[in-house]
Amino acid sequence: MLKGTRILAVILLCALAVSPLFAGGAQQTQSNVIGISKIVSHPALDAVEQGIMDELAELGFSDLTFDLQNANGDISTAASIANKFRTDRVRLAVGIATPTAQALVNTLTDIPVIYAAITDPVAAGLVDSYDRGGPNVTGVSDMTQVRAQIEMLARLTNLRRLGHVYASGEANAVTLANMAREAARDLGIEFVEATVTNSAEVRQATQSIIGRVDGLYVSTDNTVVSALSALVDVATAAGIPVMSADPSSAEDHGVLVAWGFDYYKMGRAAGRIIARVLEGTPTSEIPTLFMTDPSDIDLLINLDVARQLGITFPQDVRDGASKIVENGVMRRR
Repeated sequence: MLKGTRILAVILLCALAVSPLFAGGAQQTQSNVIGISKIVSHPALDAVEQGIMDELAELGFSDLTFDLQNANGDISTAASIANKFRTDRVRLAVGIATPTAQALVNTLTDIPVIYAAITDPVAAGLVDSYDRGGPNVTGVSDMTQVRAQIEMLARLTNLRRLGHVYASGEANAVTLANMAREAARDLGIEFVEATVTNSAEVRQATQSIIGRVDGLYVSTDNTVVSALSALVDVATAAGIPVMSADPSSAEDHGVLVAWGFDYYKMGRAAGRIIARVLEGTPTSEIPTLFMTDPSDIDLLINLDVARQLGITFPQDVRDGASKIVENGVMRRR
């Protein structure tokens, strides 16, 4: 009996000695990698990405690492990135812009997906309702004030014919084009449009309509924004003003006025949603977040471009501008 007791004691000691190893191994299988997939690299989407990482670091998630992926505007690459995240068993995946978020949701069935910079997550098929997240997905929308932006351009110039270049294969771009078309109709402005399938086509598409418009409107269309310099080059040569919905990308280009979201703040907001999910809140309990605080909005005016075009900004627009470009220098206030 004593011998048996000694054997049992040895077995228990061995089990105690080995159990921390098993515990440690189990912990190591819990990935601390956050996969981030963006459709293309441009200032606004890059700002979202940075905002996410900064917010999580500030909230104390120091053990996380980030797998940053760029689909370079290619849908098949977005699908490949989603498959990579599934194979790597990332802890959580982030889709910045509609095509990458769609790819993640279609591929990752048991890994949480957070979307950011999505115009209309319901129309994109990401969630069924703005009021609730999906069983595995939620996030932040960048639905922009299309009509108000066009009204501002009309206020600044004699806008009878509005030009708009957009990506026909990008769901958010199509939604915004429909909104711009409707706003122009309501305002009695002729809507002149051209579509592209990739950023390389933006210059030619702009050239195809530039002689028939009095102004150009650029939405938060990632394909077009990534080739904003080409569009602005054509507009500048023709003396046509450009209104952009993306102030972040407009800072270094000759855009007359840009009015839209601060995308870095949007990234910080997405980071807070990610933190809630990591802490155990189901995505279904987190509704789509819309950026509605006035501090989330930036208004950029370019005094150099205005001078070249013979346009004067009303005093209330100047007073409301958070970014002013003058003599080639951008200052924030």
